[in-house]
Amino acid sequence: MLLYTTKQGQDALDHLKMFAGIPPPYDKKKGMVVPAALKVLCLKPTQKCAYLCRPAHEGGWKYQLVTITLEEKRKEKAMIHHQKKQLMRLRKQAEKNIEKKTDKFTEVLKTHSFLV
Repeated sequence: MLLYTTKQGQDALDHLKMFAGIPPPYDKKKGMVVPAALKVLCLKPTQKCAYLCRPAHEGGWKYQLVTITLEEKRKEKAMIHHQKKQLMRLRKQAEKNIEKKTDKFTEVLKTHSFLV
């Protein structure tokens, strides 16, 4: 618990940021899997586990379907962003591969000030 009645506790609450889901700068980052953090490896076989949305829904939270649809939209956007990044990487690689063949043409274009 945080002591919100003290000055230090009030400052800590002022600086606290909480997000539902994944915050915007990090939702487009590539997801990583850490084997040590997986549920299968960390929990004992006899230990019970539940995602937060199910108990919250059973307790009266009304926005489970909204959260599911928003999460699906976020995953679609992240997939599109990842595909664009892969295409840009392939394009840069192709430009790098063809650079040796086009060196003489780029020099001519630079001398006539078509390329800067």
